[in-house]
Amino acid sequence: MKGLFAKLKDALVKPAAPAPVVQADESPDKGMLINAYCTCADVPALQFAHTMVARRDLSDPELAPHLEGFIGYVLSRGNGEMSRNRYHVMRHIQRVRQHLSLVVEDAQLDAFADWAVQANAILFLRDGGIRDPHGVMLLSAGGEEGDESAALPYPPQAWERKARTEAFLSEKQMPPLQQLPPLVSEPELRLRTPQEIAGRAFALLAVAVQAESMAAKDPFPVETLFERLPSARAHLTPKEQAFLLQEAPSESEVAQFGWRYECVFLLEWVMGLVDELPFPAAICDVPLTTRLLLDAHDEQGLMRAMRMRPDSEILDALDLHYRLHWLTRQAQVKEQAVPAGLDAGVILERHRVLNWLVRFENKEWDEVDTST
Repeated sequence: MKGLFAKLKDALVKPAAPAPVVQADESPDKGMLINAYCTCADVPALQFAHTMVARRDLSDPELAPHLEGFIGYVLSRGNGEMSRNRYHVMRHIQRVRQHLSLVVEDAQLDAFADWAVQANAILFLRDGGIRDPHGVMLLSAGGEEGDESAALPYPPQAWERKARTEAFLSEKQMPPLQQLPPLVSEPELRLRTPQEIAGRAFALLAVAVQAESMAAKDPFPVETLFERLPSARAHLTPKEQAFLLQEAPSESEVAQFGWRYECVFLLEWVMGLVDELPFPAAICDVPLTTRLLLDAHDEQGLMRAMRMRPDSEILDALDLHYRLHWLTRQAQVKEQAVPAGLDAGVILERHRVLNWLVRFENKEWDEVDTST
């Protein structure tokens, strides 16, 4: 790596392509202007000579639209077709928590690269290209795939968790596709708050109970439902509100919302109300799942009862269900039976709520994606 940035210096006198998403300053007389996009919540101290141009995190209201614009820039390069590096760069930008724009002198570029590795940063330089922490090209300004030696931007914990999950599933004779990427890891995590989780659990239980009653042709009056679950009303999403207000929803809507018991159960596991999250081979114990929230009665009671599970266990569950979801979807695409010992519906609902918990793509509940 020694001297790699220095070799790039001469090529960066003028931008090779427009870069509307990156702050543009005058070309520095000494050093290289670098925009670093870091997914780690806490980045190391910058213990090398530099000039800071700008620094911001997610508390800055301008960062989110800036990152959306950056994703648009990435997707617009070249022919716009999704490629390996383009995909990983896009996912990285969705997880960014810190953006630094700084000028680094040539003699400090190796120290900067060490810092960028620890911060899990990708770099945008003035030629419009996107590089790994060592300056190796991931995606050129024209959209071409970079050097095969470029490091894909994931922290070590993400790679280690992926390897553990793959080994576990291989032992079960369910090996997932090894090319599936790592997922969000501890340094990057922005978990939903306990208050959000408690409110979401009550809202999900309300729509699940109503769906079950409608399937039995004996629907609850909505006000009766809210009397039993007083904390649900304030946390319903627009789609959930619309469902509860319908006198005769379609069979597919009733079935869809009936599956939300699985989401409730997963959240109860996250809140420490149940000790174990079983392998997704069968549906949850619906009476138990319902009783746990009814016993808590409201949000305050649930907050007193919850013992939030460690982040690492939640991330383990996400990694497992993501890879299991790929397996079940592959079976469906190939019109084959889902692997024995798996329930595709349970996996889908668990994946949905886990993606919501970790703020996947920064989407709220009604828009949560479960892509694999």
